[in-house]
Amino acid sequence: MRLLLPLLLAVWVSAPFGGCSLPTSSCLQPPAKWCSSLDSAVQCGVLKQCLESEFRRSRQTEKPVQVGLYYESLCPGCRGFLTKMLFPTYLLLNDIMSVTLVPYGNAQETPVAQKYTYECQHGKQECLGNMIETCIMNMTDMAFPIIFCMEFSADVIGSAESCLKVFAPDLSMDKVMSCVNGDMGMQLMHQNALQTKALNPPHQYVPWITINGVHTEDLQEKAMSSLFMLVCSMYKGTKPAACGGSQKLHYKSYCHNE
Repeated sequence: MRLLLPLLLAVWVSAPFGGCSLPTSSCLQPPAKWCSSLDSAVQCGVLKQCLESEFRRSRQTEKPVQVGLYYESLCPGCRGFLTKMLFPTYLLLNDIMSVTLVPYGNAQETPVAQKYTYECQHGKQECLGNMIETCIMNMTDMAFPIIFCMEFSADVIGSAESCLKVFAPDLSMDKVMSCVNGDMGMQLMHQNALQTKALNPPHQYVPWITINGVHTEDLQEKAMSSLFMLVCSMYKGTKPAACGGSQKLHYKSYCHNE
């Protein structure tokens, strides 16, 4: 079941609209890319559903609720929040929320000559996991589902390659590791360190959650308890149907008995 769920979510993340037919043989894109272009939508038989999704987004006039997660790749509490609360909420409310992931947490950065070295709370493997996820975020727009897939797996780092194959088959693990072991990865991690150190108030633990750039213990508790309810309550525009609002679809989809 733990291996099946990421595969099911691969379909769900880009097709939450409930299509009736399977993609055609001309559909060469993974599910998460079906709505990436008009040609892909037509080839994969989901044009109507993609238009519905785009229509819903176009009706949103207020800024999305910004959720920031400062975390560590091997921190049990971070993994639980990301996989059981943050990602599922994003699947349901991505029209009205945005997510920023900063894998650094309680790491320590030390400048050495013109470079930096890092020590992580859960050891070298966590530093590697942080770096892999940071590079992935810089290399594909499918980073969030890939990171979910990694964090949901029993082996966060060992699952990276298989997660890439599901959500970003054009991105090889070799390319990711070139970033991890090169100057690009180091500079990206340095930015994570600066972003984490700039938190006000300074973070005291992870996962550390910000809502619209703000952290309070009240917001943290509400996010940990029910991020879904928090995002729905804080969004200032017309509430989507998922939040119990009155927002309607432009047109409905039916699966007829044929």
